[in-house]
This record gives sequence, C-alpha cells and structure tokens, in this order.
Amino acid sequence: MPKHIGIVACSAEGAALCYRTICREAPARMGEHMHPEVSMHTHPLGEYVPLFRSGDWDGVAERMLDSAEKLVSIGAQILICPDNTVHGAFSSVEKKSAVPWIHIADAVGVEAKRQGYARIGVTGTKCLMAGSVYPERLAKFDIVCELPDELDRERIDMIIFRQLVNGIYTNESRRFFCDVFEKLKERGCDAVALGGTEIPILVDMSDCPMPVLDSARLLARAALERALEDG
Repeated sequence: MPKHIGIVACSAEGAALCYRTICREAPARMGEHMHPEVSMHTHPLGEYVPLFRSGDWDGVAERMLDSAEKLVSIGAQILICPDNTVHGAFSSVEKKSAVPWIHIADAVGVEAKRQGYARIGVTGTKCLMAGSVYPERLAKFDIVCELPDELDRERIDMIIFRQLVNGIYTNESRRFFCDVFEKLKERGCDAVALGGTEIPILVDMSDCPMPVLDSARLLARAALERALEDG
C-alpha cells in the first residue's frame, strides 16, 4: 500500500493546489480515481504570519509540529508543508518529528538540477526572499539564487498577502510578475522558482519569459513519488 501523506498546511490556496496535484496526478501511476491516502491539518494563517515576521521560528515550529502530531496520530507516514516561508523552522521541526518530511526547496532543487539550471530567481514572501531557505538548500545542488530588487520584493509580498492568499488574482498582478521574471532573466537567471505556493495559480506559465519551477506542484510530485516508492 502507498504511504499515507500528511499535509501541514498554512496558506489555504497553496495547500489546496498541492492536494489537488497529488490527487490529479496519482491516477496515471495507480489507476483511475486512485491516489494515496492524504490528510491535512492547518492552524490559521493569521497565527503564522506574526511569528515569521517577528522571527519567532520556535513559535512557527510549535504550530508545524502540532499539525504534524495530529496527522501522525491518524496515520500519516510522510509529511510535507506547501508553504515556503515557514520552512525557516524546518530544521527544528524535522529533528522532533516522528516521521520523515520532504523539504519544499529540495523538491525544487532536484528538478532544477535535472533540467540543468544553474542560476535561479527566487520569488515569494519578503521573509522568504530575505532568508536562507533557498540559498542553503539550492547550494547543495550547486545552484545560485538571485532575488528581485527591493521595490519588487515589497510589491510581491503585498500581492501575496493582500491578494493571493485571499484567492484574488488580477491581470495587473499577473503582468507585474511577468515583468519581474523578465528582469531576473536579464540578470542571468535561467529559471525562476515560484516560492509562493499561490503564485502558480496567478501566473500563466505560457506568458513567462523563462522556465518556472512551481514549488507547490513539485512538492506534491515528490510526496507522491515517495509514497509510491515506500509503499
């Protein structure tokens, strides 16, 4: 039997995309209408945001672990979190977890390495872009990270928290992201990581000036692969 996947959710939009990806892509491997058992738990996003904005990573870890414990108690055997920002607490969470986790940036790094990318633009919340989650993880794959400029980082953060996490997707924001991707391409990036798991719902991949690495879907695929390999 495939392993039971537990989703430690944070942003509802990103978590829903990750869940749908598992359920939609599994039938190609498992048969019609089939997918591994999947369970999800989330604390309100409103509890997480003040914690990571203030740098209280212990508080972030406590909530992630509380979700993890509830998922494990109902049988989860693999854990993922389709939210890039809270991975700032991942090392602490992983050490205290009863079951293995898959790191979202590792899922991105595996695919980037497979595609031969060497310089990746990283987009996401201001906290993520200023942090070490992607630089540290992608360094293991010999991949360099590049960030949007400061003004673009501010606007990306605003769009994520005022629009995307609330399910608001506008053409103006879509065009803005494509402009940001173009700037990153001009600075030598050969791909861009969508480090906000809501961004791929906004962005039309066919309009992007360079390849994109969709962290939400890549994490879902990594979890599906792990569930089937270990099953």
